[in-house]
Amino acid sequence: MTKVLSLRKAIRMLKKHYGPPAVLPTTDPFELILWENVVYLARPARRREAFEELKSLVGTSPDAILSASKEALESVTSRGVLKSTFAARLRECALIAVNDFGSDLASAIKGPITVAKRALRSFPGIGEPGAEKILLFSGQHALLAPESNGLRVMVRLGLIIEEKSYARTYAASREAAKELPPDLIAMQEAHLLLHQHGQTLCKHNVPLCEACPLVLVCAYALRSPTHSRSVNK
Repeated sequence: MTKVLSLRKAIRMLKKHYGPPAVLPTTDPFELILWENVVYLARPARRREAFEELKSLVGTSPDAILSASKEALESVTSRGVLKSTFAARLRECALIAVNDFGSDLASAIKGPITVAKRALRSFPGIGEPGAEKILLFSGQHALLAPESNGLRVMVRLGLIIEEKSYARTYAASREAAKELPPDLIAMQEAHLLLHQHGQTLCKHNVPLCEACPLVLVCAYALRSPTHSRSVNK
């Protein structure tokens, strides 16, 4: 695979195009777990609305969620689909936090990264990428932790190869991330910009290459007959 650009340069170009990305609304690890589970299949703005409603209507401590009524939780999760399923997930998250971590998840993830990831993966909806994302945004470890949108961007740019296994593709992103400064702010910004680009322009089914700031250096665009013709005009 011949790289047309580096990840560091791609992030600089995305930041120039989009501006500084909007930060997540919390750095608390349990709240970040709630953020991942508060709605299903919802746009970022709807997720943020649901999370803010959870904070104001119910509260985000494990005890507050366990004390809330089913109706109150479903009022929050109704901003996505499967509202009953995800209301139950919020309650399950609270139970795990209380029973397994004494309502103090922050202390449980301050140890070695393998132990921290194991603790986070005990919650519903949190796999290894999700655990690494929580460690990134809670300020514990400088990990790129790209979600599916960001990973797709990296593949299309030619920064990594898409493997048959999602896990292997994700693992390749760790190697690519070594091009970035190994600090929390740089990794958080890169994560958010890749995610934003994957959601807005570098979409799964119909990427909007004609509007993309990276079109001249994107491996996907350059090998596409349609897009390469428009680039060479």
